Amino acid sequence: MRQTFAGMPWWVKWVAIPLLVLFVFGGVITSILGALISFAFKLLLFVALVGGLIFIVKKFTGGGAKSSSRDW
Repeated sequence: MRQTFAGMPWWVKWVAIPLLVLFVFGGVITSILGALISFAFKLLLFVALVGGLIFIVKKFTGGGAKSSSRDW
């Protein structure tokens, strides 16, 4: 494999081949990146909603400072 690319000009190795890879596998790469970004957004949204829920519950139940461990 290394011998095949040894005689090629630099622009074939560093420009043409990466462009071909993007052309052939671009849809797969885009799908994977889109799924990862979507998952990260949903995870952050979940964390924010759980944090907001905990904040609201603590605010309306007296902040948790007055409660004792017997409540559990």
